[in-house]
Amino acid sequence: MSTLRMLFLASTLIPLAACGADDIASPGEGVIVVPAPAPSAPAPTPTPPPPTGGPFTGQTPAGMVDRGVIGNRRVFELPARFTQDTTIQNLPGAVYQIAGPVNVGTDVGGDGAAAGGQSVTLTIQPGTVFVATDGTSYLAVNRGSRLNAVGSASQPIIFTADDQLAGTVTDSSQGLWGGIILLGRAPISDCNAQVPGGSVQCQQVIEGTTASLYGGNQPNDNSGSLRFVQIRYSGVVIAPGNELQGLSMGGVGQLTTIDHVQVHNSSDDGIEIFGGRVNTKYLAITGPDDDAFDTDLGYRGTTQFMIAVQRDQNNGDSMIEADSNGNEDALPRQYTRVSNATLVQRSTVQGGNAILLRGGTDYALINSIVTGPSACIDIDETGGTTTRAADANLQDLGPPIFRSVVLACPTAFRSDNNVTPEAIATIFGSGSNNNNSAFTISLTSVFVNGANETAVTATDPTTFNADQFAGTGQPNTAAPNRLEAVNFIGAVRNAQDTNFSGWTCNAAYVNFGSQSGSCTALPATS
Repeated sequence: MSTLRMLFLASTLIPLAACGADDIASPGEGVIVVPAPAPSAPAPTPTPPPPTGGPFTGQTPAGMVDRGVIGNRRVFELPARFTQDTTIQNLPGAVYQIAGPVNVGTDVGGDGAAAGGQSVTLTIQPGTVFVATDGTSYLAVNRGSRLNAVGSASQPIIFTADDQLAGTVTDSSQGLWGGIILLGRAPISDCNAQVPGGSVQCQQVIEGTTASLYGGNQPNDNSGSLRFVQIRYSGVVIAPGNELQGLSMGGVGQLTTIDHVQVHNSSDDGIEIFGGRVNTKYLAITGPDDDAFDTDLGYRGTTQFMIAVQRDQNNGDSMIEADSNGNEDALPRQYTRVSNATLVQRSTVQGGNAILLRGGTDYALINSIVTGPSACIDIDETGGTTTRAADANLQDLGPPIFRSVVLACPTAFRSDNNVTPEAIATIFGSGSNNNNSAFTISLTSVFVNGANETAVTATDPTTFNADQFAGTGQPNTAAPNRLEAVNFIGAVRNAQDTNFSGWTCNAAYVNFGSQSGSCTALPATS
């Protein structure tokens, strides 16, 4: 255990000053037991830190605390709350520490008028590195505030654990800190009060916290930009159904920009989206210990170019999970569209489904590759809420849609005494250019298309940008990361496609090329 972590844990014994209703509190009440990283044998030898130019020797940034030098880098602790617009500089030989919950702004409410609300923009320069102390530590961007964390392919912004400074992380490390939380004012379906879903009063507390609210009636809300960013070794399970993911987004609006984001070795989901309208592109979800990509609470948005790869047969659940059973006709209804995903499932220890679509979701999977050791697709429902015919009164577009999707699993379709394999096969077979029986995977380097994938006819996904139930003024054609036309399936067209190179990091089980560094090391300082 690092010196920083020991100091932080000791400090948590001192009661915190009382927070207002809109403050973000530590997850749960009382003492939080942070789960230890799941055992994995044998663990590889940690990568030693690369040579550096020495720790930063300049002035401590305003509002921060100098915590000394660890691993040849100066550590500056962030304040518990940013109360004014701030730019965090990429200082040579310096990193920034997240110790406990760190808030950006104070919740302004669904209507933007909450008492004490404060809108703040936190800007982060390319190449900046953040380290967090433990599972009680996370970065939360409250409603009305923005996080502009924009790196580059050669200088990604890295969020990791302080264990990284000591060089003690391995390819099996996980759950060393909480993660990143973005909270917005876009519509959600499940409210914490008896009010209509999608209304300005409809809000909910984000998982992993006790008072962090999201939701409202602003589909065009903007929580900032997260681009060319790595989130390493995060995710904490507080209790069943109450977890911090690598990246959690609640009620995030469609003017938010999310692309070129890697979540690596999260101990829970890689990315989970609770309602909202945000679109995403170029996602790399590597080594999640639960689901890779999870959507809930009336989320209506698109994702394109996603690689999701599990570590091994002992870690991970589904690659895609949509919604949860219960309250299935709540509005807005979920409508997720995913194009150009390459989903590589390896785990055999959970439910065994690479894709799990549950009650209350409309879903379109397009131009995608699914491979796994068990079953490729399972569809669940109560009273026909996932597979019934279209019903405009319920914002229901009908059964899930599959176009230009190939499956390579021992069992294509699975039933748990709910929707039968035959019924799922009929739904899948109604789409064009799908293959679930004779397809042989020819992927190289885990996720790069081979001859068989190249031979599949792609579907133009741009028609799925439309959303007839998105509400007045929707969809917004100015929203970033809308689906674009392609002529190939999967996330990576061929070996010359370098869209995932440089801004990602490599592990023993997945390699993005020589331009990407090791996940167990930090970039050298100048």
